[in-house]
Amino acid sequence: MPLAKNLGEKLGEEEYLKGELIGDIRHEYVNGAIYAMSGGTENHNLITQNVSREFVNQLKKRQSPCKTFSENMKIRENKDTTQFFYPDVFVICDKHKDDNVYSKHSPIIIVEVLSKSTKKYDLTTKKLYYFNIASLQEYVVIEQDICRIEVFRKKDNWTSSSYFIDDEIFFESIKVSVSVVDIYYQVENDDVYSFLNETNQ
Repeated sequence: MPLAKNLGEKLGEEEYLKGELIGDIRHEYVNGAIYAMSGGTENHNLITQNVSREFVNQLKKRQSPCKTFSENMKIRENKDTTQFFYPDVFVICDKHKDDNVYSKHSPIIIVEVLSKSTKKYDLTTKKLYYFNIASLQEYVVIEQDICRIEVFRKKDNWTSSSYFIDDEIFFESIKVSVSVVDIYYQVENDDVYSFLNETNQ
């Protein structure tokens, strides 16, 4: 999800959490500073829905206890730190006593849909925060203007693998396979148009 500029305010954790309950705009919280979350594009929204739906449906078929969350649910970097983020999609498989109805920690996979305004942040600073989450096994970043997905895996020392429109991705952390074309279902970009034209000939 795109981030607006740093509002320049320094807040304590309790004040931040209270503000999120009553405000109309969501904020991420990093080192005491808050960052407003701006609205996403149509493609951004479609990709987020597609990923979430695929995860939910396949986990449900396996009767997995894992839960899929998207956009409006916060994660805490670690239970002893005060960084809070709103990933586009993430999955939790273990309950923790300090989880609540507003925030979770210990995700095993996090998905971010890249935007022009946040691409650098998602692939640098935010990525490093995520890599510090002890439970995290995979970090997935998805382009919306082209069909390209990168999956960073902890078991590979956080090196990435790239996937394109005619590929299938096996998300090892949750044992789910999803085709790239299903992730880009109804998304409008040149790669999708080209692929559909080729398959319809």
